Amino acid sequence: MKAPNQRLATAVVLILAVAGLAQQVADPDFDPKVANPAYTKKHPKVFLDEAHNNFHTASGRYKPFADLISNDGYQVIPNKQKFSKAALKGCDVLVVSNALGAVAMGSPEASNSAFTEEECDAVRDWVRSGGNLLLIADHAPMGAANEKLGMRFGVEMSKGYTGDPANRDEETGSDTFLKYNRENKLLGDHPITRGRNAGETISRVIAFTGQSLKGPKDSVAFMKLADTAVNVIPERPGSAEQQSSAAGQAQGIAFKFGKGRAVVLAEAGMLSAQLAGPRKMKFGMNRPGIDNRQLALNIMHWLSGLLKVA
Repeated sequence: MKAPNQRLATAVVLILAVAGLAQQVADPDFDPKVANPAYTKKHPKVFLDEAHNNFHTASGRYKPFADLISNDGYQVIPNKQKFSKAALKGCDVLVVSNALGAVAMGSPEASNSAFTEEECDAVRDWVRSGGNLLLIADHAPMGAANEKLGMRFGVEMSKGYTGDPANRDEETGSDTFLKYNRENKLLGDHPITRGRNAGETISRVIAFTGQSLKGPKDSVAFMKLADTAVNVIPERPGSAEQQSSAAGQAQGIAFKFGKGRAVVLAEAGMLSAQLAGPRKMKFGMNRPGIDNRQLALNIMHWLSGLLKVA
């Protein structure tokens, strides 16, 4: 295990070095059309959070996601308000993607909680009463910034980076770009991976550098990490780098919570369609040969009730 750990640690160092330089932008050529929209008469309201220093917004890096689900019949509304019972009124699905404790992701304050205690209580109570939540928090500092909200639902976040040299994406060679497919048996059985019919079945997904999650006992890991997966918390002033096994953890979980439903993802790029760096590398739903686009639709279909609970 020593060699893979060292390899992953080196990969994380490279990611951190590049993170401030490699511009990530929405892919303008991504086609968000949906041939057969799920909703043609009623249009569930999706609040896409933009009130918590979010790295992904409806008009920015998550525009491809917003456009895709809009074409599927959802009404996407950018959320500009702090969470409260009143602010969540009328919302069918709340999407929170990479909220931060500060505007600058590289600042020390970015890992502060993105939410107040009162906001976390409001979201928990709203889901318990029948609301539906998609909470996305990927690699550091996002895990720490979203930890408080996750814990309201019994979800633990590793708060670092997660990689697996044994299940990495060969095309990029990144130990933190992780494959989930039928061959490696890391796709769990759930309505989200089954879809409504054979044409919606998920067979191949890639996550593009995230953390790891441990869900509550009644949750289903539909993106299960292998026993070879490793968590790394990068070195910071006053503390050494920490590494631990991510065996038994996940990057995608789903569960019922009271009368509502929740999906928590440990990586946000998988539901985007972005271009990164000077070579404009495609990552997310625009990557050929994977089912991330259908995964985004299936997650929304489960949260909005088109797919059965389990």
